[in-house]
Amino acid sequence: MVERAYKSKGDMGILVKEMEFGVEGGGMNLIQVHENLLNMANDSGTGSQERKVESLKQLLVSMSPDERKYVVRIVLGKLRLGFSSKTIFDALSQMEEGNKSLRKALDERFQIFPDVGLLVEQIKESGMAGLSKIKIKSGVPVVPALCQRLNSYQEIVSKMKDVAVERKYDGTRVQIHFNRKSGEVRTYTRNLEETSKMFPELVQMGDWIEADDVILDSEAVGIDPVTQKVMPFQVTITRKRKHGIEETSKSVPLRFFVFDILAKNGESLIEKPYSERREILSELIRPNIVVVVDEYVRADDPREVEKMHEQYLKEGYEGAVIKKWDGAYLPGRQGWNWVKIKEVEGTTGKLADTFDLVVMGYYYGRGKRTGFGIGAFLTGLRKGDKWVSMAKVGTGLSDDDFRELKKKLEKHTVAEKPENYDVSGNLLADVWVDPAVVVEIAADELTKSPVHAGGLALRFPRLIKFRDDKGPAQATTWKEMEEIARLSQVK
Repeated sequence: MVERAYKSKGDMGILVKEMEFGVEGGGMNLIQVHENLLNMANDSGTGSQERKVESLKQLLVSMSPDERKYVVRIVLGKLRLGFSSKTIFDALSQMEEGNKSLRKALDERFQIFPDVGLLVEQIKESGMAGLSKIKIKSGVPVVPALCQRLNSYQEIVSKMKDVAVERKYDGTRVQIHFNRKSGEVRTYTRNLEETSKMFPELVQMGDWIEADDVILDSEAVGIDPVTQKVMPFQVTITRKRKHGIEETSKSVPLRFFVFDILAKNGESLIEKPYSERREILSELIRPNIVVVVDEYVRADDPREVEKMHEQYLKEGYEGAVIKKWDGAYLPGRQGWNWVKIKEVEGTTGKLADTFDLVVMGYYYGRGKRTGFGIGAFLTGLRKGDKWVSMAKVGTGLSDDDFRELKKKLEKHTVAEKPENYDVSGNLLADVWVDPAVVVEIAADELTKSPVHAGGLALRFPRLIKFRDDKGPAQATTWKEMEEIARLSQVK
């Protein structure tokens, strides 16, 4: 009954507000609510889930309708205030300088220590000088460096000069934090979600590392236990689970291909050039078959880059990642220190790369798809403060894919089109969802479009796979799409 009511409301906060329980006027102050939520967050071990449910129930029944609406939204991480971390940076900058000039510096510090609360605390106590106290720390995820896109070997070398060419694995990004003193190994995804318990392979980390404290960047890929060959992404991603981990790890063992080091023994290495970080990395990891240092080839000739890229494609990898030889590690997607090229150089009007787009809503199916409850879905990307549509997708999915997608989207449905969705009338979805599910889409062309709000659209779009390892923050950006439009000579 509650689930059915939630689907009609599209907002758990509103649903809980309208339910008949609680006290008039509320019974707790702000500090008490904070302490209760903190205790719930810190509860762990056997029976913790049941205790959290009971604690949340007791908290809600002691509150007024408006109070519990916002507490539920806090718990779900969906306050619906239209705020982001950048809003906080702008406010801090206005507070310090009376304008937004400090936003970039604040954002850069946030990239290496993504804790807005700590950042605000330091600015309030010490002004901008307080940023120097915020440093990379093992156990706190760093926003991972991401690749830009180029599709010309000549342009890559012209822009980056001396480069290293690495394999592009079709796996799941894993940032590994190891501290010998505490004995802890923590892992984080590219969207900073902690996944430490998903990787029992890493319990022996202390035997393989010549350091007391490190932060490593890697790609985890499933390895066939018999052939020792890399397994497809769809198999690797089955390891992303909360239950049955030990059993699954035996049938799908992982190998962690380490391609960078961010810190060692408390010292940040991200400012050092790629070549130096690679040298440190080569001396760090002892021989083993679980955590291995990825290989690279150094080049300054477009023909050599092309040769290695084509070789990696023939070997069954996604292509190549090209990195600037003397480049720093730049968290997020910034600069031209890392570039990916996934297919053979594209010809004009043809798209050689795929796109990671966010599902914005879906349409009811017809005929056979009626039984799935979904026949096509609308995808888009962020442009400024808006999400703009890019493609309506209905191909590339098997029957099981339709069922799986419907199940994924049901968790994120909302009653009305979100205010920050820019979608034209004839593309309005039957059901809207919050931007949460990321899918990889291929297309034949990128064209100008009077139908899609951003003015660009993908022609003949089709689903490649669900990107459960990515969040909306890691989706293709509007800037990237504009660059692809330029390379494809869209007019």
